Amino acid sequence: MDTQIGFPPLTMAVFVGMAVGAMLLDMITHRGDKPVSLAKASIWSIFWIALSLAFAGFLYVQHGPEVASLFVTGYALEKVLSVDNLFVFMAIFAWFKVPDGLRHRVLYWGIIGAIVFRGVFVAIGTGLLAFGPWVEVIFAVIVAWTAIMMLRAGGDDEEEEDYSTHLAYRFASKLFPVWPKLHGNQFFVSRKTLEGEITKPENAGMSLAAKGAIFATPLFLCLVVAEVSDVLFAFDSVPAVIAVSREPLIVYSAMLFAILGLRTMYFVLEALKRYLVHLEKAVIALLFFIAIKLGLNATDHLFHHGYSISANTSLLIVMVVLVIGIVASLIFPAKEDSETEAN
Repeated sequence: MDTQIGFPPLTMAVFVGMAVGAMLLDMITHRGDKPVSLAKASIWSIFWIALSLAFAGFLYVQHGPEVASLFVTGYALEKVLSVDNLFVFMAIFAWFKVPDGLRHRVLYWGIIGAIVFRGVFVAIGTGLLAFGPWVEVIFAVIVAWTAIMMLRAGGDDEEEEDYSTHLAYRFASKLFPVWPKLHGNQFFVSRKTLEGEITKPENAGMSLAAKGAIFATPLFLCLVVAEVSDVLFAFDSVPAVIAVSREPLIVYSAMLFAILGLRTMYFVLEALKRYLVHLEKAVIALLFFIAIKLGLNATDHLFHHGYSISANTSLLIVMVVLVIGIVASLIFPAKEDSETEAN
C-alpha cells in the first residue's frame, strides 16, 4: 500500500533510516572542538556524496530510472545553489571571529535547523515564498556589507575577547539576556555560572544587569545569523528544486542529502584558505558576486528587466574565481608571507 506522498513505507523507512543514521554518526565522530583537517573534511565530503548516490541507487532499483533521475537532478541543483552558502558562512564566522574548533558545532546545529526549515518550506510549497524577491534584495545588501567588513578586516584572525560593542550583541541584548564573551562551546550559560565569572579580574566592570536564569553566548548569536542566512537562501533554492519535481519525498530528500554535505564542503574550503594565502581575497570577490546575483535575480522577478544569472553560470564563475585565487597563491606565496612578517 502506498503512502499519501506516493511512495511505499519501505522507501520512507530507508530514507529516514539513512538520514538519521548519518547525522548520528556525524555527531558521534565530531565531538571535539578541534579544527577539521583538510584530509578529514575531504573524506567526509566523499562519504556524503557516496551516501546520496547510494540512495539514488535504491530509488533506481525500487522505482525505476525516472525517479532516480529526478532525485539526482534535484540533488545536483541544490548542491550548486548551496555553494553560495559556503562563502556567506565564511563571512559570518569572520564577523564573529569564531575560533576554528567551534565552527563545526555551529554548522552542525545550523544544518539541523536548515533541514527542519526546508521541510517546512517543502510542506507549504511555493505559495508562501512569493515575497522571496523582496527578501533577496535585502539579503543582497547584507551579503555585500559582510564582504566589505571582511575586506576592511584585512585577514585579521584574532579571536574576539569582548563582544559588548559587537552589532549582533547590541541588537540581541535588547531582546534577551546575552553574555558578551564566549563560554567554551556553549550556546547558553546559567546565571549561577556567570555569578562566578564576573568575580574574575578579566571580567572586571561586567555585570548581570539583564534579568533571566539563562544567558545566550556570542556563539548562539552566530548560530542564529547562520540559520537566518540559510533560510534566506531557501527562498532561491526551494522553488528551483520544486520545479524539478512536485513529489515531496524527492524534493526533500534531494535537499537534505545536499545540505548534509554542505558542512564538510565548508571545511574543505576553510582548510584550503589556511594554506592558500590569496584564497580569502577570492572569497571576498565571490561575496560581492553573490550579492549582485541575488540582486539581479530578485529584481528580475519584481520588475522583469530581463537580467539574471543562472545557476550554471554562477557555478562557472565561482569555480573560475576560486581557481584564480588558488593559482595566485601558488605563484605569489612568498610575497604574501613577507608582507605578513613585516606587519
